[in-house]
Amino acid sequence: MPHLVSNFLRSSSGNISHIKKAAVSRSSRTSSRNNSVSASPYASDSEDHAHHISVKMPELGDALKKHRLSLPFGRSRHDAHGHGHSHNHAHNHHTGHHSSSRAPASMEWSIESPPVVLYGTPEESSGALISGLLYVDVHDEVLKLDSFVATLTMHTKYKKPFQGHCAECQTKITELQAWQFLAQPTSLRRGNHQFPFSTLLAGNLPASTNTPVVSISYHFKAQAMAVSPSASGSNLSSTPSVPLKFERTLHIKRSLPEPLYPHHSVRIFPPTNIKASAHYNSVIHPTSSNTVTLKLDGLMTHNEKVHTVDLWKLRKVSWKLEETIKTLAPACDKHSPSTSASTTTPSDDDSPSNATPKHAVSRTETRILGEKQIHEGWKSDFSGNDGIVDFEFDYTMTQFKTHAKDPPRFACDVHTPDSTTHVSHALQLELIVSKEFAPEGKPHLASQTGTGRILRMHFAVHMTEYPGLGVSWDNESPPVYQDVPPSPPGYPIGEERAGMGEGEGKGEREPPIEYACLEALEAQRQGSGSEPGSRRPSASAGRAIL
Repeated sequence: MPHLVSNFLRSSSGNISHIKKAAVSRSSRTSSRNNSVSASPYASDSEDHAHHISVKMPELGDALKKHRLSLPFGRSRHDAHGHGHSHNHAHNHHTGHHSSSRAPASMEWSIESPPVVLYGTPEESSGALISGLLYVDVHDEVLKLDSFVATLTMHTKYKKPFQGHCAECQTKITELQAWQFLAQPTSLRRGNHQFPFSTLLAGNLPASTNTPVVSISYHFKAQAMAVSPSASGSNLSSTPSVPLKFERTLHIKRSLPEPLYPHHSVRIFPPTNIKASAHYNSVIHPTSSNTVTLKLDGLMTHNEKVHTVDLWKLRKVSWKLEETIKTLAPACDKHSPSTSASTTTPSDDDSPSNATPKHAVSRTETRILGEKQIHEGWKSDFSGNDGIVDFEFDYTMTQFKTHAKDPPRFACDVHTPDSTTHVSHALQLELIVSKEFAPEGKPHLASQTGTGRILRMHFAVHMTEYPGLGVSWDNESPPVYQDVPPSPPGYPIGEERAGMGEGEGKGEREPPIEYACLEALEAQRQGSGSEPGSRRPSASAGRAIL
């Protein structure tokens, strides 16, 4: 059977070399016929050669077309062009249909509040204000809206969920705020209509983040149900409604205040006498360079019996900025073990004493944001009784995204109110020291002993966004009526001003001005407004100014 198929294909397609020979012979006969008909003694060989080439190439193409396979995958150019033409015609018809049935209205928004930043820790933050306007641009003459609502929700997406193929296990939606712009069906005329909205976000909400394990985002969704304009004259209760949807993503940040002084940490490494003292900033930013000042003491030990000293010399310093992501992926109602409690026996993990949620699985991932090895740059002093090493270095994040569309390779500190998601950062230090011995008073004659130690230190840092020039909403709010005094503040009288230079009457103020005195002054102005040469305004001018 296979040899029959191969013979069929060979007979239908032919040999390529045979096709080329047939095309060349056919082109040569055509060229000789043309030369015999229109031969001229003045024609050059180059012209004949060019004419021969111009005739040869189309004939070769025609020969290949004639011997093309007559199988379903061997479509001709005419068929492909025909299909493409019909596809383009259908696409144009589809596009025209959409353009003819355009939406009766469109929506857009404008955020009037500054960028949403939660200042302070989740326990101390006062939240953030969000205020803006939602615009509805009506394209028709009259548009009737049955309802118009908007919601602000927090979406928590677990990239390693409890059940991999369950959409409910992957996403958890929490509604934060809802707005109902229309209490009853309303008709809107052609033009732009504004609907204000505002809310106060709680200070313990997590910031927007995107990690390989979990992502947190905030979505603003608005939906209006509009009556179809084609059925304006019919019964509106039975006409279908056209939904108008609008969705945007809100990016929420958190900014922690920087401490006034660097954090001081001391570590001792027994059984040696080495003591490490580090000064560093506990609050860092993703794109900033951070400085660590390190000092090592106790690097020299005296051996009085043999009159030698043991020296610990620093050989290498390695730092590593790590990010740890921990989350609990909960199970949905369908995959919760409680649904099958009647057929299964509860295990020891489901005991009430277990702090971990019963229907959740723990996911943890650690990634390196930056690392470096340093072999020089410190100052050593072994001239005294105790060896000292002073060292200062900078560390920063070195792992950035390669493309603009890629998600960032870092996340700021996050702590959810229910303690299910936690993102933390730490600076890991590793010091390698080697032990040497030398005669007393001659540390430059030290010799290797072949002994070394690795000193490891762990410093917790908090990665946060830049605060910028903004302040918390409660610090920039205007004063309320209860805080405004009933009158302007009092000022020192003339006699007290004169005596202030001599140290008398300092701090004395006249009593607050009463409203009765203000009325008397206004009456005095009205009485003296007509006097000649007076610079005070008249009664009408005084009323205009007041």
